[in-house]
Amino acid sequence: MGDNPTMKFDVLIVGGGLAGLSLAVALRRTQLSVGVIEGRGPAAANDWDVRIYAVSPANQRFLDEIGVWSHLDACRVSRVEAMEIHGDAAGRIDFSAYDAGADELAWIVESGAMQAELWESAKRQANVTLLCPAHPDALSFTAEDARIALGDGRRVEAALIVAADGADSWTRQAAGIQVRFKDYGQCGVVANFQTERPHRGKAFQWFRTDGVLAYLPLPGNMISVVWSTSQLHAAELLALSADVFGLRVAEAGKQQLGELSLVTPPAAFPLRLMRAPRSIAPRLALVGDAAHTIHPLSGHGINLGFRDAKALAELLNAKPSHIDCGDLMLLRRYERARKEEVVALQFATDGLQRLFAPDLRLLSAVRNFGLNLTNGMPVIKDLLVRYALSA
Repeated sequence: MGDNPTMKFDVLIVGGGLAGLSLAVALRRTQLSVGVIEGRGPAAANDWDVRIYAVSPANQRFLDEIGVWSHLDACRVSRVEAMEIHGDAAGRIDFSAYDAGADELAWIVESGAMQAELWESAKRQANVTLLCPAHPDALSFTAEDARIALGDGRRVEAALIVAADGADSWTRQAAGIQVRFKDYGQCGVVANFQTERPHRGKAFQWFRTDGVLAYLPLPGNMISVVWSTSQLHAAELLALSADVFGLRVAEAGKQQLGELSLVTPPAAFPLRLMRAPRSIAPRLALVGDAAHTIHPLSGHGINLGFRDAKALAELLNAKPSHIDCGDLMLLRRYERARKEEVVALQFATDGLQRLFAPDLRLLSAVRNFGLNLTNGMPVIKDLLVRYALSA
């Protein structure tokens, strides 16, 4: 253990997920040395990934700018050109990219495909070192640097540590940053289906008494389904046979796309809101789920992570050479740049989740009236679409 030399970097990213890797790749044109600590690299995909994300046009441009988007398999990426949102009664609101003067509202992409391409891009970068497999064991800070001891005895020092290791971030906890979790008592049930009728690039969302159901268009006649529902209902859905599960999801979606045939087995993940009182500390910055989580009904979770990476990369790319990467004043600029959007989205998604909660059925008329009212106001709809395009 004592014979291991200490590795030194300007920026050390803990976590090789989408947010952490996109930050590393976004630093490709700097003179900064970048290390990435990850326990396991991305595995080769044998089938469709049940982890599907709606990437906003703004973040599609970010991925294109850092040289990743053009390497994704176009046959596994789908545009969202329109969207229908239905309340739990007669409420409805429609969004159209065409009406907003845009080519698409979002792009639907597999998580694994993005991670694999980001990983390969990082591997090709001369200024990036991928430490994998590697597991952090201890974290300490001095006035001059931050230090991580790895489980295999290696030691790493950096001017700046970036926590990109998820909602249960080891790095954040080791740094002593306490966060507040709100457990929704729900799970997001995800699966991919072949559809009887074409979706024509349209996404659907239903606010139901048993949760929020979303259909996201995949290439061909395929969709990704996300059903945010109670833990008990999620367990019931996962226990169904493939045919019965498909029937249940088709019925919940009012047979909008006809019969559904299961392509990938369903999976479920717990839904939690996580608020961090701060996203920086001396020589430390949080990005992605390590900094915040939101309810998936807005589809903005990964978009917030990419926006974190872009904002931090821009600051580090533009900083004068005499400014330390871990300079607290520099990091405060990052925190200020990201706080407003994160707080606004957390407030909005949490409010929508509570508004459409099953125990608030007395508000059904109000919330469905609100959807219909918004649907009849083009100016408001255009503002909502414009935000979604830029987020």
